[in-house]
Amino acid sequence: MSVIPLPGKSVGLVGLGAMGGPIARNFVNSGQQLIVRDADAASQQRFLDSHPSAVGTTDFADFSKCDVVVLVLPTSDIVDAVVLGEGGLLSQLQAGSTIVDMGSSIPDRTQKLAEVAAEQGIRIVDAPVSGGVGRALKADLAVMAGGDADVVADVLPLLRATGSAIIHVGPVGSGHAAKALNNLLAANGLVAAAEAMLVGRKFGIDPATLLSVINASSGRNQATETKYEKFVLSGTFDSGFAATLMRKDIGIALDLARSQDVSTVLGDTLGQIWETAVDGLAPGADQTEVVRYLEELAQVSLHD
Repeated sequence: MSVIPLPGKSVGLVGLGAMGGPIARNFVNSGQQLIVRDADAASQQRFLDSHPSAVGTTDFADFSKCDVVVLVLPTSDIVDAVVLGEGGLLSQLQAGSTIVDMGSSIPDRTQKLAEVAAEQGIRIVDAPVSGGVGRALKADLAVMAGGDADVVADVLPLLRATGSAIIHVGPVGSGHAAKALNNLLAANGLVAAAEAMLVGRKFGIDPATLLSVINASSGRNQATETKYEKFVLSGTFDSGFAATLMRKDIGIALDLARSQDVSTVLGDTLGQIWETAVDGLAPGADQTEVVRYLEELAQVSLHD
């Protein structure tokens, strides 16, 4: 029998999308009582139909008794609207409660949000995740947490209900910074692998064979090991993470680099590639579809 992460505590969650839904499911499966809200009524109802122990609401006032509210939202603008907007969480929650932002937000805006929240005695932890939908469904996410050590410790049992590796990175904003920097590196790996494999394909090497060579050798990376066979060579391009969200995270990382006066020659080039690629892709395109753009440039396909 599972141990309830925060026994006797009231927990809310806002955002039941591709990642928020599995995270909420993990909380419910751990025995945690949960109040949920999503801007899309159909998504919220689907979750409630599958998890009848959860309580749904359309009014942030229903979160007023929550000790912890988790946000799984796509942008800082949406986070600010949910927390700071008229009738939002900051006007409803009691002093001593904690907001945990598990989305990919902008670090300095997270820090500013924490300052405003602290004026009302509300604590902020940024705890973005890595691992994608597949690992979310297995409660196997990597979670990078930013915030005061005692506040992170208070919500640690809840984070463990959805993550297998919880790393306290540093003060508020550090988690979001680490997530963006990680995704900058992940995006580099995806693009670099595509370029190498496209050269190989033009030379006459079968892409699956070259992928086997790379994964048995020093060139392997997370993209070659987990994305290429399943999502690129298969032509499915459905890893579950949108190209627009990766572009956003790349932008956050590059803005962070500029704010720290650090040169990012590779990163700047990657940002240009991703910007052009996403502009030419269909709305909602998967991150792996950036390979389609590179295929067009090379005039060769990896998946036919």
